[in-house]
Formats: sequence, C-alpha cells, structure tokens
Amino acid sequence: MSTDYQRAREDLGRRLRELRSESPNGRLTGISLARQLGWPQSKISKLENGRQTPTAEDLRAWVDATGHPEAYEELHGRLQGFESHIRSWRRQLAKGHRPVQETWSTVTDGARELHVWDSFLVNGLLQTPDYARAVFEHYSTLQNSPRDTEDAVRARMKRQEWLYRSGNRLHLLLWEGVLRAQVCSPDVLAAQLDRLTGAVGMDTVRLGIVPLNAALRVPPANAFWIFDDRLVITEDWHAELWLDDADTVALYRRVWDTLYESAVFGVDAQRLITVARRTLTA
Repeated sequence: MSTDYQRAREDLGRRLRELRSESPNGRLTGISLARQLGWPQSKISKLENGRQTPTAEDLRAWVDATGHPEAYEELHGRLQGFESHIRSWRRQLAKGHRPVQETWSTVTDGARELHVWDSFLVNGLLQTPDYARAVFEHYSTLQNSPRDTEDAVRARMKRQEWLYRSGNRLHLLLWEGVLRAQVCSPDVLAAQLDRLTGAVGMDTVRLGIVPLNAALRVPPANAFWIFDDRLVITEDWHAELWLDDADTVALYRRVWDTLYESAVFGVDAQRLITVARRTLTA
C-alpha cells in the first residue's frame, strides 16, 4: 500500500512540475515560484519529486501562481484519491480526537456486521469511559495533538449505540495480552475487564480471545476492522489505512478467519478475563 501511495504522490509531483514548466506567462523556475509563493525552495523540490504531500491549500496556491487555475479540481481529485486510503494521524488529529471519532461513527453506522481483530487495546465499541479517557490522553501526548479528551470520550460512547441496534453484529477477537496491558490505572482496567465479561453474553457480540499460549497459523500483527466485507481499516503509528479493493478485503478476512481458529469463546473466554482481573487485586 505504501508503494502505491508513493507512486501516486510522485505522479502528482510530475504534474505539478508540468504546470510550472508550462506557465502561460513563461516558464517558471523553482526558485522564482518559491519566491512568488513565499515558500522555501526546498518545498518546491519536495512536492515535485513526491517527497512531500501537498495540502489542498498548497495546490490552490500552485495553480494560481503558475497560471493554471482550471487544473485545481484535477489536482485536488488526485490528492483525495490517494489520501482517502492513507490518512495520516498528523492531519487527522490537527483538531483533536473528536473529529476522528465522528468519522468512525459515520463509517460504523453504515455497517451491519463487523469482524475485528484487536491486538493492543480493548475495542472502542466496548471501552468504558475511563479506559477511553486514558487511551486518548496517551495518544494526545504521543501525537502532540490538541487535547479534547472529554469530547472524544463522549463521541466514542455515542458510537457504542451501534451495539444496541437490532440486526447489528460485532465479531470481535482479542489478543489475551490486551487483558493485561496496563494502559490505564489498575482500577480502571479492572472495571474495563468487568465490562468485557458482561459483553460475552450480549446477543450482538461474539467475543473470542486468542490465548497467549495458543498455536497460531499467522502472527498477531496489527489490529484491523472489516466492515461488511467491503472495507478494511487498519492503523500504524503514523496513519490509518482505509482499504477497499476486493482482493485486500478478502486477504484480511482470511487473516481474521485464521485467528478465529485459535480463539476461545464463552466460558473459556470469561475464564481468561477472570484470571487477568484477579491479577489486578492479588
């Protein structure tokens, strides 16, 4: 995916270079364009060589300065095309976590069936407010993003209404390490584990836990969501990936099905939660 993204960024850079070279007012050098826009010349070079992703504002300034205002829609369409798949945290979190949660609410509301693998945190649809609060605080610090923690928590709790709508179904697999990861205080984690225990009996939730000592046919790797077998969202430290081509979605579904074979459910899942819960009060 990163290769496709980089190729698209390089193609956009070549198009920017063409517009600069074909300015109706005469060929602009990179230095003269940088001076006209008030940018460092290095930014011109990075954009044209696909080493930096332009913003929509950058594209507007570029087409106006090079005398090609009619090219803006084309360029903006290209930008939206490859950024719709790779959504950097830096850009997404520019206004805090709440807008990200609202986007997630929209995409979740459009689905009836979710297949989810979580390898590092309790899934957001089952988080308690205190657990969610701790997670948002950690990520705000890491990403140096605006702290809108309470708004983000409220947005995440509202998203959980999806679980109580008739016909919806969450198929959730958790790595056992999630039950023990103290990303919050022990008392908050204890309450979160109690919440998970209650979720085992929900008719809209099928919760499986992959034990730490389970035989695995694939590595645990990153968490991911599958929405109605039409869209996958996964994430890394720098960005979310939104993947919607059929072959990729099918691959992630095979990974989920393979992890499912190593999971335990029902009473066995509750037992793992209970054991983890006891370690917090031992």
